[in-house]
Amino acid sequence: MAIINDTTLRDGEQAPYVSFTLEEKLQIAQLLYEAGADELEVGIPAMGTKEQEELKEILQLNLPIQIMSWNRATMEDLETSISCGVKAVDLSIPVSQILIDVKYKNNIDKMFKNLEEVILVAKKENLFVCIGGEDASRADNELLKEIMSFGKSLGADRFRYCDTVGVLTPYKTYENISYLSELDLLDIEMHTHNDFGMATANSIAGIEAGATGANTTVIGLGERAGNASFEQVLMSLTHQFNENRIINSKKLKELVKKVSKAANRKICNNTPIIGKHIFSHESGIHVNGMIKSKNAYEAFDPSVVGLNRYFPIGKHSGSATLLYHLQAIGITPSKEKIKVILPKVREIVTNRKKVLNPQELKELYLCS
Repeated sequence: MAIINDTTLRDGEQAPYVSFTLEEKLQIAQLLYEAGADELEVGIPAMGTKEQEELKEILQLNLPIQIMSWNRATMEDLETSISCGVKAVDLSIPVSQILIDVKYKNNIDKMFKNLEEVILVAKKENLFVCIGGEDASRADNELLKEIMSFGKSLGADRFRYCDTVGVLTPYKTYENISYLSELDLLDIEMHTHNDFGMATANSIAGIEAGATGANTTVIGLGERAGNASFEQVLMSLTHQFNENRIINSKKLKELVKKVSKAANRKICNNTPIIGKHIFSHESGIHVNGMIKSKNAYEAFDPSVVGLNRYFPIGKHSGSATLLYHLQAIGITPSKEKIKVILPKVREIVTNRKKVLNPQELKELYLCS
């Protein structure tokens, strides 16, 4: 199975105007584990004492999954993480020419020297080491090959392929990751951003091409347009790739609600996987099909993600919808009468911009 390393408590919290309290972090970490995350990335110890103390508190939860910290590839950052007691670290380096110029003044040798120093110390401390390739999607693949080969020789465990500014397409992702994974150097973890709305698609394309896992954030939280969505990747791996994952619908719903509230981010009604209205069927053709088969117009049952199915009485409703609701409240309706009130239903809904409730439908039926 692919590994979901969730970074809600690191990259997710880096979203503009977002900050979590310690209590929120502890609740989110616990819920992430219970909802199906395989690993957690939970903070940046180099930020200071408060961040370090909160990371230690998360470690005290003793969750039976790997807990990782994020670091620049410097001894100072690494030593701070080690002092917190983490057993896994992401060591980030710039890998595109753009960022190597910005951060190392084009001194690639210095970048390699820093990487070597921190990996050797991290492995001496028996840490799991992920090399974070910042801006990998704008890097030269041959340089990435060199970095991965170098990292492997030093004992690194994983390479994080970062689409830092969200410029990849699924096809380009597949092409790049296929090349790197076929080298058989290090496991590859996808880290994608949503600047063009393709973060989840690019993460999945990377996994299809041979990546062993992906970073996610709950509700796609993160810098700028955010990251690949935890719930979307989780459900894709389960239902599109048939991975044997047990999804706790109650905990998933609770997790989404908790992160949404803590981040002060509303969830749109049509948000994939978790939107309130994504299992609402108004079209007459669709309702007719759903009444006959629950698989007709749904990829999975709403109960899997803690939601419910609705047949709203709206402008596009057909006879099947009206029959369904009237029968549900104990009326055996006349089909002729249904045909009479259907245009009235559509006119009322269009004019007031609001669907009818079953009681209103009942009154309209009985008065017609």
